[in-house]
Amino acid sequence: MAVAGRAQWKGYIRFGEVTAPVALYTATSTSERISFHTVNRETGNRVRREFVDSATGKPVEKEDQVKGYELDNDRYVVLEPEEVAAAVPESDKTLRVQAFIACDDIDKVFFDRPYYLTPDKMGIDAYALLREGMRKKKVAAIAQTVLFRRMRTVLVRTHDKGLIATTLNFDYEVRSAKEAFKEIPEIKIKGEMLDLAKHIIGTKKGTFSADEFDDRYEAALAELVKAKLEGKTLPKRAPPKVSKASDLLEALRESAGIKASAEPKRRASKASAAKGRSKATRSAAAKAKTKTAAKSAPAQRRRAS
Repeated sequence: MAVAGRAQWKGYIRFGEVTAPVALYTATSTSERISFHTVNRETGNRVRREFVDSATGKPVEKEDQVKGYELDNDRYVVLEPEEVAAAVPESDKTLRVQAFIACDDIDKVFFDRPYYLTPDKMGIDAYALLREGMRKKKVAAIAQTVLFRRMRTVLVRTHDKGLIATTLNFDYEVRSAKEAFKEIPEIKIKGEMLDLAKHIIGTKKGTFSADEFDDRYEAALAELVKAKLEGKTLPKRAPPKVSKASDLLEALRESAGIKASAEPKRRASKASAAKGRSKATRSAAAKAKTKTAAKSAPAQRRRAS
């Protein structure tokens, strides 16, 4: 009943008086990402990390490294490994369901990391009972236990043929949305702009399929490594043009496939032509006036003499 890889945790899930043996497997992995080592630019050799005493500058051996809680500058409460281990809550390896809730009751900002929650072959019936009951009632389960040396709250949901357990962040770990968005001014969007935005959103409506999206950063890194091996340099990408407030309406119209009206252009062309004719008329009149003045000048000089 296991999935690929090694179980991160083995224990039980309990709801009411029903208990099923289960295991947690990481649902995501970063092992396929491109990774780097730190090397010496001059020699090309890999460098190693070393812990040194901040005051003496001397290396500190692993057995002499302990946890320290900072009180103020350069003052710490030292905690020995056995003291830290003793502070870990006792665990009976049981995910106890505290409540069943509507699937969308929890803000996703509290989601931490997903795990596949799989059954042991000895508890498949109890596992299937929980899964089908939750599926029929369209609910998720909130459970708690000690995971990875910490008390964790877990959201359990049905998924395909099994269950997914997502660890949840605690309240103090999630930053305030009000604080994050406090600098955003109140702007009312209405009229044609709002209608066009809704139209564009409607035309882009679809469904999510993970295999349709690629990791552009990983692809860019692979391209960079390949270029370096071949002695090439990659062209610099121009930053995207940010839409200004004055350009929003035109950008929305263009996004919606609405061409700019030809009538204003015709009016503008007529106005431009009229302006040109007026300018030409003024110019011709000025030339004629100058010419007339030039002809009359000798006659005036004769009368004067």
